[in-house]
Amino acid sequence: MSQLFSPYQLGNLTLANRIVIAPMCQYSAENGNASDWHTIHLGQLALSGAALLIIEATAVEPDGRISPFDVGLWSDENEAALSRSLEAARRWSDMPIGIQLAHAGRKASVAQPWKGGGQLGLDEGGWTVHAPSAIGFETYPRPPRALTRDDIARLVEAFAAAARRSVRLGLAMIELHGAHGYLMHQFLSPLSNKREDDYGGSLENRMRFPLEAFDAVRTVVPAGYPVGFRISGTDWIEGGWDVEQSIAFTRAAQARGADFIHVSSGGLSTAQKIPLGPSYQVPLARAIKQATGVPTIAVGLITEPEQAEAIIGTGEADLVGLARGILYDPRWPWHAAAALGASVKAPNQYLRSQPRQYSKLFA
Repeated sequence: MSQLFSPYQLGNLTLANRIVIAPMCQYSAENGNASDWHTIHLGQLALSGAALLIIEATAVEPDGRISPFDVGLWSDENEAALSRSLEAARRWSDMPIGIQLAHAGRKASVAQPWKGGGQLGLDEGGWTVHAPSAIGFETYPRPPRALTRDDIARLVEAFAAAARRSVRLGLAMIELHGAHGYLMHQFLSPLSNKREDDYGGSLENRMRFPLEAFDAVRTVVPAGYPVGFRISGTDWIEGGWDVEQSIAFTRAAQARGADFIHVSSGGLSTAQKIPLGPSYQVPLARAIKQATGVPTIAVGLITEPEQAEAIIGTGEADLVGLARGILYDPRWPWHAAAALGASVKAPNQYLRSQPRQYSKLFA
């Protein structure tokens, strides 16, 4: 039996297999409101045969958007717009859908990637950005303002408020975005956090804000509801955030009831030196899983069915996340199931597409 297509229990959520569709920013919202694009995007991925679909980084306040076109969940209008897209997807698919709640911090206020992705001026629709310390991202000309303690308390409540909306929307799980150089990662890394209060300095202090936000979210969701983090396992910079600190953070989150850790890397600085290659981030997930036992999601150039099967089969991670690869091939789980002799769920309208040589592909 294929291990990639074996079921898995994440909190109270039963997953049909080990394939997770990782969050992918679409930069196509309107004032934080999911658009028709999101209905198309989520709808096609919900028919892919994966076990779980996680909605893109969703800002908990307007200033937390990466770009002016990011999805948000800070208002009733945002909630209603996302509800429409979810309703369309759920009409045709029972795939669980989760969400990643996020704040971009000093990496906010930028143009869409296909328009260069640079920091937007205040006269171009941009805004004043905030961070743990007044240290800007290297390529952005406008530095951030350091968050006050009152700001931090407000953001903790913003994460909790977005979590309440997530539960009302019937979303199956919540992932807090602590990776890729965004706000929680900025607090965690000693390269971006130079605070001198109890939110900076020691590892315990640098972990404080993400863990406070987690605690606030955990208190407003039902018992057994999966909540976890996406983290960058390393900054890929000497003296920065690394796998040892990631293990310590995971243990602290685990003690508070975190259900999973989704392990990516990098994004904090342009000085990073990333050794790109197939499964290049999987060793980070493996190290965290072996040290803590926390369920892990591994990502990073996982493109081949046999590659994903080996990751699960050897216990390097519990789940594999696909992002750009499943945009390129939205039926990747179908093709993986065919290659591994497994079966996958397909919509009734597509059952006739089953190739004759894979007569048991569609369960």
